Amino acid sequence: MANKYGFSFSWKRALGVTAAKQKFARETGIPTTKSGLEKKIGSSLLKLLFGKR
Repeated sequence: MANKYGFSFSWKRALGVTAAKQKFARETGIPTTKSGLEKKIGSSLLKLLFGKR
């Protein structure tokens, strides 16, 4: 939703979706964002191909 008059509302945050995703990511080590997942997969592939660095 657009920020209007310095106020923003997020239904995901209100329902606790954000906190649940953060808790899941912390406990499992699996990122829940697209960019975080891409970064983790990319680094895993590089380690697989070139060994640990």
